[in-house]
Amino acid sequence: MRVAFIGGGNMARAIIGGLLSKGAAKSEEILVVEPDASARLRLLAEYGVKAVEAPVADLAHAHAVVMAVKPQQMREAATALAAIGGESLFITIAAGIPDLSRWLGGRTRVVRAMPNTPALVHAGITGLHAPAELGADDRALAERLLGAVGATLWFEKEGELDAVVAVSGSGPAYVFYAIEALEQGALELGLAAGAARSLALWTFVGATKLAIERGEDPAALRAQVTSKGGTTEAAIRKLEESGVKQHFVEAVKALGKDT
Repeated sequence: MRVAFIGGGNMARAIIGGLLSKGAAKSEEILVVEPDASARLRLLAEYGVKAVEAPVADLAHAHAVVMAVKPQQMREAATALAAIGGESLFITIAAGIPDLSRWLGGRTRVVRAMPNTPALVHAGITGLHAPAELGADDRALAERLLGAVGATLWFEKEGELDAVVAVSGSGPAYVFYAIEALEQGALELGLAAGAARSLALWTFVGATKLAIERGEDPAALRAQVTSKGGTTEAAIRKLEESGVKQHFVEAVKALGKDT
């Protein structure tokens, strides 16, 4: 599978690393367009891929081109590719770019992808959207590429990607916020800093793994931990009285409306 990346930043490197580790692509099949010389050297040293300063004719032979530049750079990058031939599938991983085809000379084989930062450790979740007419092979190719860094989920309506950004895109920040709070609580109970952080981190890892593997409703899992009349029940009651869940929901909804 021949893949080109426009931009060699963190997310591009994460996808490249995932593709190589899963055997989904070989290093000689990957081309990266990256203006920064030090970044090109890093790509070569870490992954053995070909990295060039500007778009080249070889891009026309790529099965897929992943647009991994910042949103403010997307128009310039896409316009530079419009003149290059080929029948590549284009995938954009930049938020806030709803119609890339207008900058790609009217090409319609375009997929919008919204990965989140856990993709950097191959534990992400990516929302995908494409026009209804995009074929099954192209959809499978997009899943194969983004699946290299985690799970994928298709959305029929492009507008739903705004909610994806609000939930999973910003979601890691919410989780880190909760980890901060759990860690601070542990510290204020007198635990050492290292122990407080380990307990907070691994509690989130374990609870998430349990929820994924059990497949049960989170409320049901919470009830299993919350004994009647126990200390956990008292703690949950305190959170409910403070409106923590509702504030959380309102924050997510507010972000979804703003995107």
